Amino acid sequence: MAEIKKSWSVQFNERSFPHVQQAFVLPPDRMQEMDPFILLAEDWFKRGTFGDHPHKGFQTITYVIDGRLEHIDNKGGRGILGAGDVQYMNAGSGARHAEEPVEGDIVHSLQLWLNLPASQKNSDPFYQDIYAEDVPVQKIGTAHVRIFAGDGGPMKPLVPFTMAEISMPADGQYNHKLNPDHKAFVYMLDGRCVFGENESVLEKGQAAVLTKGHAIQMKAEERSKVLIYTGEPHGDPIVAHGPFVMNTQEEIRQAFLDYQAGKFGPEAK
Repeated sequence: MAEIKKSWSVQFNERSFPHVQQAFVLPPDRMQEMDPFILLAEDWFKRGTFGDHPHKGFQTITYVIDGRLEHIDNKGGRGILGAGDVQYMNAGSGARHAEEPVEGDIVHSLQLWLNLPASQKNSDPFYQDIYAEDVPVQKIGTAHVRIFAGDGGPMKPLVPFTMAEISMPADGQYNHKLNPDHKAFVYMLDGRCVFGENESVLEKGQAAVLTKGHAIQMKAEERSKVLIYTGEPHGDPIVAHGPFVMNTQEEIRQAFLDYQAGKFGPEAK
């Protein structure tokens, strides 16, 4: 069985308008040890925060907790995500898009940056919108498990990756299956849970890395909601700068040159 390896409390930072509040659930300075995960950002924001911008060399998984998030890309794609919806984006060889709240809304979201192996850094960019009603929910005992990726979930990532949300009532218990070859971490969206046979306690606003194992045991001390992410490490060098994640500093420099030369296409609007 897996156990809690390391846990921490997320530090939330007040920002100026329109980016109301921000936190790194998974800080980017831990990307080397968290392969294939680069960062997990939690944001509260109004329109005018994340207008047209580029990405290259990685994937994003954006989970909308509250509000309506409008997505626009420079290939003609457009859509609106609501609470419980997720968007998977492969930036690959270069994407350019905007992620903005519908006018008047404040969006609360989580965005995971998931690295691509060197062999797929130049893959074709694409988007996949996953709506809450299309996500299978498994009822296991008193737990309700929403599977976004892995085990029949609708997300189609380019790399081995799983994402699940577990909701439990007070005193609920659940064992979540894991791939022992994956890196795994959890984030408490709500409540308070005891994890593993070592009975490590996490509460709302705390995150933790798990040890390797085939499953993680959890018991809810109060009504709780937990996100679990797992991914297969690929061991490639990671160099990140701004919106680009590559394998070398020279590749980062080339990404900036390509963007400035218009190779990512026109503005998303």
